[in-house]
Order: sequence, then C-alpha cells, then structure tokens
Amino acid sequence: MNTTDFDRFFLNDSEAGIQSFQHIIVETKQLLSKFYKGNSDAFNGVLPAEIEKEINELTLTSSDGEKPVTVLNDVLEKIVRNSIHVSHPTSMGHLHCPPLIPAIAAEMIIGTLNQSMDSWDQSSTATYLEERLIKWVSNKLALPSSADGTFTSGGTQSNYMGLLLARDFFCNKRWGWNVKAQGLPPESHKLRILCSEDAHFTVKKSAFQLGLGEQAVVTIETDECKKLNTAKLMEEIERLKSGGLIPMCVVATAGTTDFGSIDPIQEVAAIAQNHGLWLHVDAAYGGALLLSKKHFHKLAGIEQADSITIDFHKQFYQPISCGAFFVKDRANFKYIAHHADYLNPENDEEDGLVHLVSKSVQTTRRFDALKLFMSLRIVGEKNFANMIDYTLHLAKQAAGVMDQHPQIEVCNIKPEINAIVFRFNDAASDSLNELNTYIYKKILYTGTALVAKTKVKDEVFLKFTLLNPRTTIVDIEDILHSISQFAAEYENRGITQ
Repeated sequence: MNTTDFDRFFLNDSEAGIQSFQHIIVETKQLLSKFYKGNSDAFNGVLPAEIEKEINELTLTSSDGEKPVTVLNDVLEKIVRNSIHVSHPTSMGHLHCPPLIPAIAAEMIIGTLNQSMDSWDQSSTATYLEERLIKWVSNKLALPSSADGTFTSGGTQSNYMGLLLARDFFCNKRWGWNVKAQGLPPESHKLRILCSEDAHFTVKKSAFQLGLGEQAVVTIETDECKKLNTAKLMEEIERLKSGGLIPMCVVATAGTTDFGSIDPIQEVAAIAQNHGLWLHVDAAYGGALLLSKKHFHKLAGIEQADSITIDFHKQFYQPISCGAFFVKDRANFKYIAHHADYLNPENDEEDGLVHLVSKSVQTTRRFDALKLFMSLRIVGEKNFANMIDYTLHLAKQAAGVMDQHPQIEVCNIKPEINAIVFRFNDAASDSLNELNTYIYKKILYTGTALVAKTKVKDEVFLKFTLLNPRTTIVDIEDILHSISQFAAEYENRGITQ
C-alpha cells in the first residue's frame, strides 16, 4: 500500500485529505442542523434499557471502512436522538450548560491542531494564549500580580489541586517538611480541612486521594440560606486545636451544587488569616459572576483566597471540559512541579521557555483556552454579563411564581444564583418522597423536561438549574403545570414506586 492511500484519513495538504475533511464536516453540519431544527424536547423519554439495547446493536468496527454518511446516520438515529439535549430551554436539571456556537467551532480547531499543553514544543502559540487568559481572569478577580493559574478538566481536578497545595504548603511552613520528597509527615493524621456541610463532595474525595482520609474533612453547619456559619467555623477551629488536631485549610464555596449558595468569603478569609490557614474558594459554579456588574459583589473577598476553582463549562457556556485553577502566589506551584529531560528540562525555563506541565497535575492536556478566547471575542463581555444576569433574574422570578403555588414547597425563595430546590407537597400523600420521585420519572420519561432530583435532610426534592438564557418563565410555568398533573395522576391511581 502506498502512503498516499492514507491521505484521505487525515487533514493535510493533499487534495484527498482536504476533500475528505470538507465532506465529513458538511455531512456532520447538515445532520446536526436538521436534527436541531426539528427537535422539540430536552430528552425523548426513551427508557434506559431501550437505549442500551440500541447501542448494543451498533456495529463498532468495519474491515475496510464505511462511507461517512452511513456511520453518521447511525450516530443520528442511535446516539443523537437518544441524548440529553442541554441546549433545549427545558433542560434544567444539572450544572450542564448549553455550549456557545463559537466554542463549538473552537472544538473543531482544537481537535484538528491536537495540541498538548504540557511542553512548549507541543503547544507553542497555545501556551501563550492560555497564559493570557489566565492573567485576564486573575485581573477580573482582582488577584495580586503574583497570581497564576492553569486550565483544568473542571472542578474536581481544581479542588484536588487546591487541597494538594494547601497540604504541602502547610507541612512545609509548620514542620519544614517536603511532602514531595519525603511523603506525608508523621503528624499528617492530625491535619484537618474545614468546609460547609454543603461543600462539593470532591473536598472529601481529594482528602482521601491525598492520603489524609475522609476523617480529615470537618463539615460546618450552614445557616438558613445554606451558607457556611462563620461562628460555628471559629468554634470548630478552637475545638480542633484544643483536642490536639491541626486545622490546615478552609474551603469556602461560591455556589453550592444544589442551592447555589455563596459562603461569606470575606468573613471566612479573615478567620483563615487569623489562624494561619490556607483558604481555597470553590467557585466552580459561581465564578462566572466575575463578568456581572450587578452580582460580582457576591464574590467579595475572593481575591484573598490562596487558591480558586472556576469552571468555564458552567456559566461561561463552554463545552465540556473547560475549567481553571488559580493561586494567589505562583511560587506555590513548586509543590507539584517536576522536571523531565525529555519534556520540561529546568534549563529551558531558565532560558525563558514556558512548559505548562510544571503547574499542572495533568501531562497531556487539551487547548481548551481557545474555546474561551473565541467566545469572549465573538459573543462579547457585555452579552456574557447580560446572559448571566438574565438567568439570575429568571430564577428569582420563577421562585416567586412557585411560592404562590399552594402545593409547591420552595427551599430557597430567594435564590442566590440560578438554582431552585423544591418539591410537590401534597398533604394527602402518604409519602412525599415517593410522590416526588414519581414526578421526577414522569417528567423525564414523558420528554416533558429535564429536572434534577436531590435530597434535603433525607427528603426527596426536585431542582431547576436555570443556566440557559433562552429559558423563559413560560417554560417554568408549563413544567409546573405538568408537575401538578403528574401529582394528581399519582394520587388518583394510588401508584407507589
């Protein structure tokens, strides 16, 4: 076989490669455009077992290759039609945003260039664009000139990095102990991380991955607004110290997963500083408020954090995955830096060559910064701000409408961001948990909408996460009407499941 026979499989300077690329892109564009033009639901309601059966019936490989249109037709019928469509206005279940069109276009460029953001000689211009965007966000957050950061896969990785740096920084400061070289110190079992009881699960997950165990995480009560109670925080720090334990870090959450609540960062920062603790702010959800003039004040104090998590694949409307991690002092990246002669030798950095792997726990990493860059340029900061402000206004409006409904119980009448937690509360029902679980399933498997199900104090609740600026109050009212119908159906039929 001649090597030119492979030209059609790659985008290159050959006529065969260019034509092959153009053909499959046109076919894909037509497929998606046709589907979305006729799509009327966030989900088609097909049951999991049926979807699994259809996927199991797919042909996975071919001997000599098939025509793109044949494969794309299978993708349309078996995959796209049975998917969750996050761009639909009634898709409001999770922190899962509709992706911006410029970012979708950027994904194609990212895939074509296939840059790896670890060493300069693999990413060249991509390195500098990522660095500029990190600086841009740092400035928006009013971080000091010593700040730095890196793009990540999302909040899980960013929170892990924050606690990793907190652990190693604290061990070095307190005992002169180099965890990277020596492993955990003998006293490590005494280290404690404090966060609210509504903090993200990755705080505990990171603690056991870092060798501290879930025992290291001490949760603090939240107030009626689901915010960390600072008086309880101070009490717990003193209790831990008096018991011979060693608080090392406080995690403040700027946008809890269920309620979107933002801890009083300013007060938490003062407490952390007074006790010599690392402050990590998990702003994976709420970090986008940095673009809003109306709501940026809710992040007051975030500039005092030692490390910060922000997800761009939430309210920045970027395709998954796209997040970032920031530190107030770039010198603290030394705790994860490692040099390899074949990748990022030290003398390269001395000569001014930038290797981003030195401040990441990932090696191979995508050029996700391009998505944010193209979105900011094409959509514009003002439109970003307007979209975010609209969804927060919609949440407030929706909560007001729901509060007027005699059988809708809303947990957060005044949503801080754009999440609303609620349930159908029918006094005649023997089990509100069964009733609301039934409602959740009916909403999903009738294709009515996509809402989330969660628990508040072991009771089943439903949740609207209103990230989509195309969602209207009419969409909300229609779903509430369906919820009432499903509740009546449940009671009339005496169904329990």
